[in-house]
Amino acid sequence: MKRLFFFLALVASVSFFASCDKDDDDDMQGDDPQYSITIHSPNTDDKHVNDEIHIHVDFESANDETVHHVNVRIYNKDDNSIEIYNAPGDAHVHATSGKHEHHADFTLSNANGVDAHTDWILEAKVWGHEGGVGEVVKSIEFHVHPE
Repeated sequence: MKRLFFFLALVASVSFFASCDKDDDDDMQGDDPQYSITIHSPNTDDKHVNDEIHIHVDFESANDETVHHVNVRIYNKDDNSIEIYNAPGDAHVHATSGKHEHHADFTLSNANGVDAHTDWILEAKVWGHEGGVGEVVKSIEFHVHPE
């Protein structure tokens, strides 16, 4: 009988420790930064060749944690290897205030690689100190017509 109680106590304690380990793993995931992205402009309205657009994207951390890395790019929807905008030059912005704003003016010109009758995607991405940590990606799509 003592062996049965010992065995049951052993099984119960192993189950208890295994469940604690799972909770600890969940807590570690909770330590990842909680980022959000708001794309203020451009909007999804159709554009025309030679239009100048203002790019305004806000990157924020829910707990005022450091915004480590950001990227904003515009690429061709059908052939994402055609990229007409990619900024900032150094993605490591290290905004300790928990917020980073990206502003830029960009002309949708042929000189910048923009073709008429083309769909473009503006993609904004934010991530933590290490690649992929807390990564959030948000995008919008717009169409460019001839002048």
